[in-house]
Amino acid sequence: MRQSVYHSQDIQAWEQRWFGQQNSSYGLMKQVAWTIAQRLIPIFQNKDIQQIAICCGKGNNAGDGYLVAKYLLQAGFIVDIYAVELGSSLDLYQAEIEAREADLKITSGFAFHSQYDVYIDALFGIGLNRELNDQWQAVIHNINAQTGLKIALDIPSGLNANTGQPLPCAIKADYTLTVFGLKAGLFTGQAKEFCGQIQVIDILPIDQELKPIAQLSSNKLSLPQRQAFGHKGSYGHVLIVGGHAEMGGAVMMAAEVAFHAGAGKVTVVCDAKHHTAILARAPNIMLRDINALSTADIQAVITHVDAVSFGMGLGRDDWAKQQFQNWFPLIQQSSLETVLDADALWFLAIFPEPLKVNSYATPHPGEAAKLLGITTQEVEADRINAVHQLQKKYAGQWVLKGAGSLIIEDQLWICTAGNAGMGTGGMGDVLAGMIASLKAQFHQNIHVHEIVTLHALAGDYLAQQGMRGLQAQDMAQAVYQVVNQ
Repeated sequence: MRQSVYHSQDIQAWEQRWFGQQNSSYGLMKQVAWTIAQRLIPIFQNKDIQQIAICCGKGNNAGDGYLVAKYLLQAGFIVDIYAVELGSSLDLYQAEIEAREADLKITSGFAFHSQYDVYIDALFGIGLNRELNDQWQAVIHNINAQTGLKIALDIPSGLNANTGQPLPCAIKADYTLTVFGLKAGLFTGQAKEFCGQIQVIDILPIDQELKPIAQLSSNKLSLPQRQAFGHKGSYGHVLIVGGHAEMGGAVMMAAEVAFHAGAGKVTVVCDAKHHTAILARAPNIMLRDINALSTADIQAVITHVDAVSFGMGLGRDDWAKQQFQNWFPLIQQSSLETVLDADALWFLAIFPEPLKVNSYATPHPGEAAKLLGITTQEVEADRINAVHQLQKKYAGQWVLKGAGSLIIEDQLWICTAGNAGMGTGGMGDVLAGMIASLKAQFHQNIHVHEIVTLHALAGDYLAQQGMRGLQAQDMAQAVYQVVNQ
């Protein structure tokens, strides 16, 4: 089942439409808080939680906190509230009155007078879009420094609900109970550092005006079984082009993974000095010397393959520029499934032109910045806007790599698999080889977001023994495992 992701402003507009139908805003707040409490009670019982601190800010998110405190107190937990002066919301005032009538202790400020098993964050909701001042940063750092379990209501306070960027710090939650629907900032940017396990409190009926901005790519994937009469010609011929004289590893890893992802044949075109090393690792790879090919030879090679992955280890010097100009126009004119990675993207930024529909460009944030003529910091500040701008400027289909990789095909997808151990050289080359391999085999019967997810799941498979020291060269066997699940 697809999981939709929304912009915070669309969630807020949806909520206002609900109120416009004469539904009670305070009644909804109470329903949200009661549902949150019912989700938390079994978690707390399982972890033998007894003492709970609830940290409340000035807005309606704090109202949820006051009411959650009341319901948890009624369930038998020891609950204290730490809060600041109330804002202007009437619902918040009513929630605070209910908390006081329940004899909950409310302390002004966040100087905790006890050590608690749980700290519930009800400081800021999804409307926060400004950098926190020094006082609020100190509050968040203080909560993070406590040893108990951290629970965020709606979104970890300090995290931008749409970009996943801290402003500049955020609560590091073990659980986030997000209200009404999933927000993009829970899944991309730096979100994984802060959100923990995510649950949706989905108690509003979806109306026709609410439109998602993205879908989460499912982690449950399986490829079709092979037919008994298949042969190497049945599963696609992948061409890997790159491999500057000083950079042979990238094409080697891309080619090996292309085979492990199921391609029937793989040819690498690179500087001949790497041929011996490639054959020593994988004698099933076919090889051509990139320096020995004429335009007619390049055209002939392109004619006999199903997919090409271009740019890994190509380099950025005059030789690389000439190779880009030799290959790219012919690839563009072909009907090949085409993956553009690494240095091919560098030259695309210098010589921009619209990509064909079945082109799949896979930049990391630095490469995306070069392509858009902005800084890497600007890309990371709003990754969703950046990937949309890449497609708008260059056409084709795009993968903006990183934590919570973004994939824009017919729509935007967010990959939720993967881990920090994958932040190491060569992982992008592996992905480029996988995309070419699976597109050569299945063409339009497999989506790029599914391939990105398979790549991330392979990384998770490797990380079962630990993330530190995970190596891209070990991904081939992990890819073999995930494509055969």
